[in-house]
Amino acid sequence: MDVEDREEHRAPESLYVHIPFCKSRCFYCDFTTFVKSPAAMEAYVDALVAEWDMMEPLEAPLATAYFGGGTPTLLSASLLDRLLGAMRERFAFRRDAEITFESNPDSITREKLRVLRHHGVNRISFGAQAFQDHLLQAIGRAHLRDAIEQAVWAARDLGFAHVNVDLMFGLPDQTLRDVEESVAAVLRLPVDHVSAYWLKIEPGTPFAKWHDMGLLNLPGEDAEADMYQLVRDALIEAGFVHYEISNFARPGGEARHNLTYWRNEPYLASGIGAHGYARGERYAMERRFAAYLTAVREGRRPVSERRWIPVEERAEDQVILGLRLAEGVDGHRFAERFGRPIEAVFPGVAERLLAEGLLERRGTAYRIPDAYWPVANAIFERWMGAADIH
Repeated sequence: MDVEDREEHRAPESLYVHIPFCKSRCFYCDFTTFVKSPAAMEAYVDALVAEWDMMEPLEAPLATAYFGGGTPTLLSASLLDRLLGAMRERFAFRRDAEITFESNPDSITREKLRVLRHHGVNRISFGAQAFQDHLLQAIGRAHLRDAIEQAVWAARDLGFAHVNVDLMFGLPDQTLRDVEESVAAVLRLPVDHVSAYWLKIEPGTPFAKWHDMGLLNLPGEDAEADMYQLVRDALIEAGFVHYEISNFARPGGEARHNLTYWRNEPYLASGIGAHGYARGERYAMERRFAAYLTAVREGRRPVSERRWIPVEERAEDQVILGLRLAEGVDGHRFAERFGRPIEAVFPGVAERLLAEGLLERRGTAYRIPDAYWPVANAIFERWMGAADIH
């Protein structure tokens, strides 16, 4: 008899909402984003609310909601008020729910921050990326350093309990000294979470074109490894916990919504290009702006694709996503979910990685030793296609 994923029917308690608008498109970005008029934004908010009405009723109150983009705070204060008011009318939330909004520093105002707080948004994530104006301009950002600091302090003043700042390293012409200065600037701000990402050259972006033409002066792998280590050392010394490969938090400041992804738990999704995972199925929403609006007008939820995830792939996801975390992938929880221990589902994989020092055990969990986090992708590959679960 086939083994069943015992969380297959678990009710999702998290919701991702995609707001696809940006003032301009950054040179490295391949997300589903558009530069649109205020009228188009208003039409989208109306469609998004109508899509919410088409969703199945929640079986449990939401523990987290995350508004990503794009730039959700590019919406006007009145549209944000309309959107969040509709959200509150349609979804039940736990008393301690985490509600996050992504924002670019140039798109936020104190008026918008007040609207977010009025509707219970308690976490805001600012896409800073760097604190050097020449680097911000070189990657196509619409803001400068001063805007980052002003936005973070305004969020603190208006009562946001949790503030994240995104940083990037491996940027063209970026030096180790630049990264050091950016981390130092973040540590002077009232933030409890920092995300630090390597630059990835994505196909179809301006950076991909310029890279192919030999026009990007990238730091290189060795310099990027030094940058990552510098970020890690500085933040840990300042009291942050390095709890995920690219994420650091002061105790209690971990991104609960993102932990849903890394623990391979179910979540709902709405809005253009959003992806969800519920009841053993991954699904994606329509990526085309006009097609999304048309589907909603016709009374159809604009889901463009659905894919049932075989239990072997779910087990693989459970391990690979869990190994991104400092807590690792818990063997007891894995066995409860899939009915068999990790060692039986992935014969010999854990044993070989343990022998090579690329994996360690802490209690009931397997985790990647801190020294090998920069090469985690190579460790993930060892698990891919190795599941044997029947």
